[in-house]
Amino acid sequence: MLGIDEPNRCNEQVHPWHTFLRVHSKVLSALAADMETEQDMPLTWYYVLFHLDNGCMNKLRLQELAEAINLSQSGLTRLLDRMAEAGFVERRPCATDRRGAYAIITPIGKGKLEVATRTYLRGIVEHFMQHLSEDDVETLLGAFNKILTAEAATKKGGARC
Repeated sequence: MLGIDEPNRCNEQVHPWHTFLRVHSKVLSALAADMETEQDMPLTWYYVLFHLDNGCMNKLRLQELAEAINLSQSGLTRLLDRMAEAGFVERRPCATDRRGAYAIITPIGKGKLEVATRTYLRGIVEHFMQHLSEDDVETLLGAFNKILTAEAATKKGGARC
């Protein structure tokens, strides 16, 4: 196991991961603050609206949406309740599966997404992209795609337990 016999080597190998987590946390916090200040909306709501708008026919099954935004089913249910109260989404039962349901973006939600996207994109540039050169971006994309490809292959191959 990494780190038991070589604790200094472990620190070297996890340093990029910890740095990535720190960057992710800082940028996400800044984006969340921007969204709250400028749009009076939690960042998580933006992600829900974004995924619904990009889903098939502006809707997603609740399980797919929960996976897309990394929330539990119960967490998503509470979130969608609040968003439905604001008029941004609605829930509808699945016609072909009585146990299934869809979340659907409403016209009000689409309008809010359009306005909030400006805040989101400006925040991405301000808090992340402006600090990177074109080479940095290419390097990051290459590294991230390598990890995503490897993880997808691992998942498909059943190597995970």
